[in-house]
Amino acid sequence: MAREREKKISRITKGHAWLSIVFYFIAYHVVTLLLIAVLAIVFYNILFAKVNGQYSSIEYLANMYQEAERLGDANTLKILDADDRPFFVRDINGKIIYQKGKITCSNEGVDLGMPLFGRKIFVYTDTENDYFDKGLWGFVGIRLDGGDTADEGSALAEAVKEHEEHIKEALGEDEDLNVKSGEEILRDISVSKPGFGLLNMEDMADSIPVWLPVRISRGQTLVAKVTIGMDVDDMELIVALVEAFILINLLIFVILVFSVIKSIRRQKEITNLLFMDDDTDGNNWLWFLVYAEKLLCKRRNAGRRYALVNLYFVKYRNYCMIHSLEAGKRALWKVYHTLGGYLGKSALIAHVTSSSFALLMEFTDEAQLKSQLDGVIKELEKTGNDHKFRFQAGVAIIDVSVRRGRIRKRKSVNLEKEYNDACTARETMELSGESGIVIYDDRLMEEQKWVDIVTEHQEKALKNEEFVVYYQPKYSPDTNELRGAEALIRWQSPEFGFVSPGRIIPIFEKNGFITEIDHYMISHVARDQKEWIKAGYTCVPISVNVSRAHFIENDLAEQIRDMVDEAGAPRDMIEIELTESAFFDDKNALINTINRLKSYGFSVSMDDFGAGYSSLNSLKDMALDVLKLDAEFFRGDADSERKEIVVAEAIRLAKSLNMRTVAEGVEEKEQVDFLAKQGCDMIQGFYFAKPMPGEEYEERMRKNMEEMHAKAAAEKAQAEDEASKVD
Repeated sequence: MAREREKKISRITKGHAWLSIVFYFIAYHVVTLLLIAVLAIVFYNILFAKVNGQYSSIEYLANMYQEAERLGDANTLKILDADDRPFFVRDINGKIIYQKGKITCSNEGVDLGMPLFGRKIFVYTDTENDYFDKGLWGFVGIRLDGGDTADEGSALAEAVKEHEEHIKEALGEDEDLNVKSGEEILRDISVSKPGFGLLNMEDMADSIPVWLPVRISRGQTLVAKVTIGMDVDDMELIVALVEAFILINLLIFVILVFSVIKSIRRQKEITNLLFMDDDTDGNNWLWFLVYAEKLLCKRRNAGRRYALVNLYFVKYRNYCMIHSLEAGKRALWKVYHTLGGYLGKSALIAHVTSSSFALLMEFTDEAQLKSQLDGVIKELEKTGNDHKFRFQAGVAIIDVSVRRGRIRKRKSVNLEKEYNDACTARETMELSGESGIVIYDDRLMEEQKWVDIVTEHQEKALKNEEFVVYYQPKYSPDTNELRGAEALIRWQSPEFGFVSPGRIIPIFEKNGFITEIDHYMISHVARDQKEWIKAGYTCVPISVNVSRAHFIENDLAEQIRDMVDEAGAPRDMIEIELTESAFFDDKNALINTINRLKSYGFSVSMDDFGAGYSSLNSLKDMALDVLKLDAEFFRGDADSERKEIVVAEAIRLAKSLNMRTVAEGVEEKEQVDFLAKQGCDMIQGFYFAKPMPGEEYEERMRKNMEEMHAKAAAEKAQAEDEASKVD
């Protein structure tokens, strides 16, 4: 997943810029090639037009020759002979049948055909001036024509002086150019340096001699010598095109450079938007995932230990509520930059959620790590000028990778999993609200695995009735009689064996399954009560805990009533037990539910009274039947005298409100005697009995009945005996 994410981010942050660069690069070269092609076509067409013009005059010459031969007109042939162009006529076998002037036509030629002109023209090169053999594009410089020599002041001398370096390069340093004519210089250059020429723009129309063939009748061909070249206008057009070509190329290049710069700047802006956190103006979680993995997977870091930290801003939302969202953002900004200033560039820092930051820190051992994190937290606590800030750090260790006794480079790291582990460690401190540090270890891992196991199996366990109801009796401290009981849940799993409630109830409360458990317990207790009554036992009320999560349901009282009625148990044999924490939720809804439960015949008790911040207003406003004193009153080494005063006053207060009292967690006789003295109605604890299965509780009821009957019989016999003595 991390690799795929990195590829996607890379495509977003880099792909567009590179695509733009490639596009502009290709466009630049395409336009350049098109301009070159246009320039070549223009030049070639100008040259072709020149040749085509000469070809028309040779066609006229050929027609005259053909007409003179047909008529045997000697005068016409004389006219042809008067033409200053050398030409010859050859038959189908290549034999020359007519000749005028010196024949310097070679057997090699060039096809100048172009579709634009609708015909093809084939030209033969001249043996004395083989320009076409060297290519039509090999002419540069100035042509020196005529027989003049390079005397001082002459045009030839000026041209030779101007191009002396090139001419000597072609002919050699020892050549005496002053005694040579222009044609001799050109001829010598063409021999020693093929492709090198000096052409004069003003005389270029007559600069290149070629032989043009024209077909006449009976397979005969007339081949005439002509000269072709470009005039000043043609050359000016070509120069103008070349200049335009250079300017366009320069313009395209400038556009390309500016476009690439703009693309790169735009991609930087996109990257900033992708990786920047709005609240802190720093790095966000996405940035952290990319760069943290890169850091961890570098070969040079293979032997280093790292800590991935979930740093939690405790009660950040409360701070925002009290002050403002803007104040909260300023606090986040200050925290982020304080972290950066304290840790420097040695750590990676990112703002993950509204109240959480992610840190990646290198460390040597856990003691050094805790010391550094403790310093971080103390520094951050100072950032709250008008508020006491608290910070909690959960840590996941990313250790050195060792295989076969050797340190290996990390190929990949699942940062999301590691960060989740850090969050899991930090959440163990969440309820305390105080600053602290917890390092994720095997114990926490096992706890998390257990949470997953319970969550995965809870529905199946409920369906298969793997949850077992245990009962813990409540006894009178005065008579030791069974006066009540509390229903407690246990999990008898075929896979995991016997599981205590402490290992499952917190999980159910967190994932919401506790409401299903409450329904399950009420139904099973009601069915058991019905069966025991049917069996003739003297039953006592059994209390069943109902979670505070239930009180968001408006029809909770009706749900309980219907479940008990369906099981067929008397309603007064079921006591609904609420934890003290439930009284801090929706008070009006809770009072309404309690009143409806009592109207249906149920008794209602407050569990764990004194465990938290007890509200006397709750006792004032709610018509409760039973007050259950928390077990913590009867444990520990605290001042026993002070505890006794509090317990005695709580019992007195309950009696004043017509409430029965139950003390839970009682384990010693001295406690029982004290509670009996204070008038406590019932005692629940190991002193009398531990929680037990239904069968064992049933046996307790049977024994209690026998003891009660025996006691009643003894009291009756004693009363009869005393009565007989009186008589």
